[in-house]
Amino acid sequence: MITPEQVREKLSTVKYPGFNRDIVSFGLVKDVRVTGVDVVVQMSLATNDAKIPQAIKEGSEAALAQLAGVGQVTVRIDIQAPPQAPQAASGAPMAAGAIEGIKRVIAVASGKGGVGKSTVAANLAVALHQTGAAVGLCDCDLYGPSIGLMFGSGERPMATEDNRIIPIERYGLRLMSMGFLLDDAAPAILRGPMVTKYTQQFLRQVDWGQLDYLVLDLPPGTGDIQLTIVQTVALAGVVIVTTPQEVALIDARKAATMFQKVNVPVLGLIENMSYFLSPSDGKRYDIFGSGGGERESARLKVPLLGQIPIDIPTREAGDRGQPVTSIDPTNPVSEAFVQIARKLNDSLSA
Repeated sequence: MITPEQVREKLSTVKYPGFNRDIVSFGLVKDVRVTGVDVVVQMSLATNDAKIPQAIKEGSEAALAQLAGVGQVTVRIDIQAPPQAPQAASGAPMAAGAIEGIKRVIAVASGKGGVGKSTVAANLAVALHQTGAAVGLCDCDLYGPSIGLMFGSGERPMATEDNRIIPIERYGLRLMSMGFLLDDAAPAILRGPMVTKYTQQFLRQVDWGQLDYLVLDLPPGTGDIQLTIVQTVALAGVVIVTTPQEVALIDARKAATMFQKVNVPVLGLIENMSYFLSPSDGKRYDIFGSGGGERESARLKVPLLGQIPIDIPTREAGDRGQPVTSIDPTNPVSEAFVQIARKLNDSLSA
């Protein structure tokens, strides 16, 4: 007897044209019905390219024909018009996935929490600004926004006459975070559709202006927000943050693999909390082990962009709302982030 689960398993082998990701994980399959040995699959797809639904239909029928004992296979695809492409100031349509006025969008991601990803995102954005670039930082961690705290701002964003959100400006950066919209103790209680809506609003309805870089501080993991961003914005690439121990590297590997599967370039790894230098005698302590970032970058065949030490002044500056890279350029952490920013600038400008 054929089950809907078997049907979905077969359909998960069908790739969306041009992507490494399958049509099930993309959410195209809306309904599966099995009557005896006959199978009916209902899909929904937003596209103007007639070749895409045809390729998906043919691929799905071929995959389902491999089910033992299957009878008639019917694949129905509801084709909808995609959202209208945003218009540039000239009135011409913008490239798919582009954000008007922004040259490059870089995501900062991690497979798990607790690796200092937001600290890395904040200081990396400051370091990119110090190379002479115009930079924005969007806190996409809707459930645990921390960028407002790290930049010492509790301001509420204003809006333009055409209802676009004006980002907060601190240390030369343009900032947007759910933390600017909520009180300190107020949780963001959001389900899937609202998460998607807010994420898209932060990217599309904020008046970012002209930027060389928009840095996205993603939540940990590989969930709804990551998938929404991949489907909404053309990313120049993603930086994966990890710590040296294996428990963090396993999840970093999963995050990197997810982005590679949806054709987002992994620009490299940053090993945070790499080591601790004793302020009394300068002795190095590898608290979380050593060499993990190097081994993982070699396994993933991506650069190890930098190793950031555990640093008390960095933690103190972040708690005060002052990213250390912005206030102490001689700090080893600041120097490491500037080097990383230069590497990214060089690789993306090549």
